[in-house]
Amino acid sequence: MNSGRPWKVITQHRDGLILAYAVDPDVFGPLEPAVVFRPRVGDAVEECVVRPDLERVVYTTLNEVVCLTRSGDPVWVSAFTPHSYVRHGHRPGCSLSPDGRTVWVYRPDVMAQRRVADQWVVYDADSGEVLARQEVETAGHGGVHHPHPVDGSVYLTIGEGQDGAVVLRGVIGADGAPQFVTYPWPDRCLIDLAPGGRQFMTVDHDQGDVAFHDHPSGDVQFTLPVDAFGYDPDDTYDTYVEWSGGYLTPGTAVVTLGGEREDEEEWFRHHLVDVRTGALLGEIDLGVSNPYEGEPLGDGSWLTQGADGHPVRRSLPTVGSS
Repeated sequence: MNSGRPWKVITQHRDGLILAYAVDPDVFGPLEPAVVFRPRVGDAVEECVVRPDLERVVYTTLNEVVCLTRSGDPVWVSAFTPHSYVRHGHRPGCSLSPDGRTVWVYRPDVMAQRRVADQWVVYDADSGEVLARQEVETAGHGGVHHPHPVDGSVYLTIGEGQDGAVVLRGVIGADGAPQFVTYPWPDRCLIDLAPGGRQFMTVDHDQGDVAFHDHPSGDVQFTLPVDAFGYDPDDTYDTYVEWSGGYLTPGTAVVTLGGEREDEEEWFRHHLVDVRTGALLGEIDLGVSNPYEGEPLGDGSWLTQGADGHPVRRSLPTVGSS
């Protein structure tokens, strides 16, 4: 890499390995893994995250959270008790705080038949000591973490299947005391945080609109329903906002619309939105084969998946209206 510190670390787990890609801001095209971690024998990885210095990996299985060194030596292991013998329907998730000091783990304990409430647990990344534990009134299948890029807080969206989605925010205060907030929406999915951290983007669980919110209050700055994107109901029907997209630049977001034509052909398109004014800026072709493949990185670039399974970093082309 050209810089001494990775700009962002992307992780994948496939073929029994955990691959860590250090994204250099000056490098585009196919990415090669900077480090390859090998989980413990017998561990089926559910979700994983690699420390910014690429020296340690943290991953979850259905019954544990595990931290290993590059060489595969255990640093710490924390078991979810009691052991769950439910094999499907629950996916524990994990994330690192931006400074790498804490590990945040979502435990879908209701679906795992462990207890009557899910848990959100914060660990010391070095020792595995539990720093905070919050019971969450959800029965989720899985959760997606979004570390805030500036203030050290972490957002979590918990998906409850047909029952909707819940958005939470947690932060360890200066005094070491944890603070947890549950936003008052049972039906919004958090998609992305703005690069500067002042805003975040959600999509209605029923996929009827996209909204942009103030951080940390959650106050809605503006909402765009499906019909704001100008689709002709004579040409399309069952048009909806996909649970994908995100911030392409600090001032521009990608919003994905999809649907089905009268001949039952499925389609999707990516729209650009000015996140300060709500103005539509036309369409963009991310060069992807499905609405969930492209991952905006916030600097005018995004990731797609190459034919070999490795990510490909693409840059912003000239954008025109369609």
